[in-house]
Amino acid sequence: MKISTKGRYALRLMLDIAVHSENGVQVPIAAIAHRQSLSEKYLEQIITMLMRAEFVKSVRGAQGGYLLSRTVDKYTVGDILRVTEGSLSPVSCAKCAGTETCPRADECVTIGIWRRLDEAIAGVVDQITLADLVAEYHEKHKSEQICPCS
Repeated sequence: MKISTKGRYALRLMLDIAVHSENGVQVPIAAIAHRQSLSEKYLEQIITMLMRAEFVKSVRGAQGGYLLSRTVDKYTVGDILRVTEGSLSPVSCAKCAGTETCPRADECVTIGIWRRLDEAIAGVVDQITLADLVAEYHEKHKSEQICPCS
C-alpha cells in the first residue's frame, strides 16, 4: 500500500488547521500552503474533499478561513486518509465478506495474508487521533514557544 500525496497532504492540512485554530481562529488556505510549502491550488482540491466529508467548515469574509467541524479527538488518521485515498486495503478482496465474497475465496490461500495486512494497517491508522498528532506537534515545537529574548 502506498499513500498518495493527497492523503499525506490532507493529514498535514488537518494538523495545520488543528494547531493554528486552537483559539477559534479561522485558518486561511494561503497560510497553510505557506507553512507547509505546498501548492495552494492543490490544497484547495484537498480541502474541498474534506469539506464534502464534513471534516472542515469554511468561514467566509476578510478574516475567513477553515475550522475543524469537530474536536481533534474525533478524527483518526484512518478517517482522514480514507477521505482522499478511499479504501486502505492492500487488495480489493481483503474486504470481501458475505454475499460479496470472491468466487475464489474458498480455494484462495493468500486471502488470509491480505486480510491480516488490512487489519494491521487499520489497527495503526485507526488508533492514532488528530489529538495525538497535535500533542506530538507541540512536543516537537515546544522550544519555539519560548521567547528567545527572555
